[in-house]
Amino acid sequence: MRIAPIQPGSKPELAELEAVIIAQRGRVSPLYQVLLNSPPMAHGWEQLLTAVRNRNTLPAELRELVIIRVAVLNGATYEYEAHVPIALRAGATQEKINALGDPDKLGSGLSELEHTLITLTDAMTRNIKVPAELYKQVRSHLDERQIVDVMVTIGAYNMVSRFLVALEMGH
Repeated sequence: MRIAPIQPGSKPELAELEAVIIAQRGRVSPLYQVLLNSPPMAHGWEQLLTAVRNRNTLPAELRELVIIRVAVLNGATYEYEAHVPIALRAGATQEKINALGDPDKLGSGLSELEHTLITLTDAMTRNIKVPAELYKQVRSHLDERQIVDVMVTIGAYNMVSRFLVALEMGH
């Protein structure tokens, strides 16, 4: 890890922010301990990621499969290991999680919708642009809010994974 974490409770000026993080996440994880080096970033991060995780119209299983695929594509071990148990609790099978494990191809066991959303994840993560035909496929499954929610989820977790990998968290 390239930046030292701030131990919860060690800086009184962070107590209120730490309380918010604990209220939303149950603890101040190592990721948030690093983010506490910049309280405004930690606050904004917490707000965005709480919305992505808790106010999303995608079913939790779909959301977590997308997050896991982003982690696989970006080599974000910390993110992957954090979200596999969440995905399993949300109803994902180990077979579906395993289908996401190869950054060069998708394995079997995914539904048509899951395959479409993982293909969207791959496009947005690798190329940023979403081809018209792929968008049409996504649109055939999701309404406008769900499309915004899935695209924000993909974008947000690309931010997370890039931060984690750049700071060598999870090595």
